[in-house]
Amino acid sequence: MAEYFNALNQDHVAFIGAQSMFFVATADTDTPINISPKGMDSLRILDGNRLVWLNLTGSGNETYTHLQSSPRMTLMWCSFAKLPLILRVYGNATCILPSDDAWSDNAVLMPEQLGARQFFVLDIDVAQTSCGWAVPEMQLVRERPTLTKFAESVGVEQIKASWAKSRPRPRDFQAKEQ
Repeated sequence: MAEYFNALNQDHVAFIGAQSMFFVATADTDTPINISPKGMDSLRILDGNRLVWLNLTGSGNETYTHLQSSPRMTLMWCSFAKLPLILRVYGNATCILPSDDAWSDNAVLMPEQLGARQFFVLDIDVAQTSCGWAVPEMQLVRERPTLTKFAESVGVEQIKASWAKSRPRPRDFQAKEQ
């Protein structure tokens, strides 16, 4: 049965710290909901109602795009260990870009990463736990070095140039009438 909380408590913080990955969900009004898995050392809990995570370069930037029209964001962690649990936090996020004054305040919280694209600060409205009984039990083999190796091989200037390119956005995945 789901339980709701006004803030993260110590058990939630410990659970988040034990997870190797989390998922981020955002949406705007005219594109599909985007759900992205996140890993690496990229998230910090600031207090019971606020956290920050570092978004790294990748194939798209839907989270940032969605936040231009709606600040709503959901983060989810699920246990793949023996004891099942799912934790979701719901709230509104703001984006901090490398050119923003607040960048350096957040950058000191994380290891330096090539391809650091933006920070998202999530103000948590609600935390929710649920059983997670249907989530499979799995073990982490290792972190993937692929993104770090890619960033090192192309360099920061080429990464920034790729951010400036316009990419088509998915509009509507529903079948059109013929």
